[in-house]
Amino acid sequence: MFDVTVILNLYRRPQNLARQIEALRNQTFPPKEIWVWVNEHADNSDLCLEYLDIDRVIDCSYNFKFFGRFAGALLADTKYIAMFDDDTIPGPEWFENCLGTYCKLEEEGYQTPILGSAGVTLNSFRYENHTRSGWPGQNQETERVDLVGHAWFFNRECLSHLWREKPYTWDNGEDIHFSYCAQKYGNVQTFCPPHPPGEEDKWGSIHAIELGTDAVATSNNTWLSHSLFFSQRDKVVRNAISGGWKTVKSVTL
Repeated sequence: MFDVTVILNLYRRPQNLARQIEALRNQTFPPKEIWVWVNEHADNSDLCLEYLDIDRVIDCSYNFKFFGRFAGALLADTKYIAMFDDDTIPGPEWFENCLGTYCKLEEEGYQTPILGSAGVTLNSFRYENHTRSGWPGQNQETERVDLVGHAWFFNRECLSHLWREKPYTWDNGEDIHFSYCAQKYGNVQTFCPPHPPGEEDKWGSIHAIELGTDAVATSNNTWLSHSLFFSQRDKVVRNAISGGWKTVKSVTL
């Protein structure tokens, strides 16, 4: 087994869990363990996970939103950690793609890089003004980006950097905070592995549009939620830049 612990985040999309686990167990480099972090919600009140191939379940009586899973990952003892949002199902070669990219980057001098399936490169301090890599942009080559989301792959050592500073908000921006703190305290850079067009087996997310645009999406298209989501992320970006975050395009306030 590949020395990676998978952390799945379960909140309001329990219907996707079986598909995620099947995709993970069928990786060309299958994970050592799969854990599920369950955030409290009424949608999960009658949840039965006994029939699924899960190694650990961390069931919370509180909704720790995006950051709880990163705290749970501290308990893993594998070299690598992989995380997936609840609307994210990887292609069967995703871990193989990640490990190959990770090793090449380390050979180039980038120590313990953070990788992900949806990369974001900021064009200004306004979060919404960004360029996307990964499955949304289908980059042919590995790209350095400012942050990644949907699916993460990183060395467990990186987790210590995330907790060096209290997040600006617990409600949003864990992806921004992780890449910012890892760079600031560990000189760790963030990258998006190749997502070649037509080669979905290598992608970190192959059903994102289908699964990620429902009514429970954090960034859904109602005016209020969309406005609040990006307003919060703008503030997290500004806080990180003020704290010394050096973005790919040297964004300033």
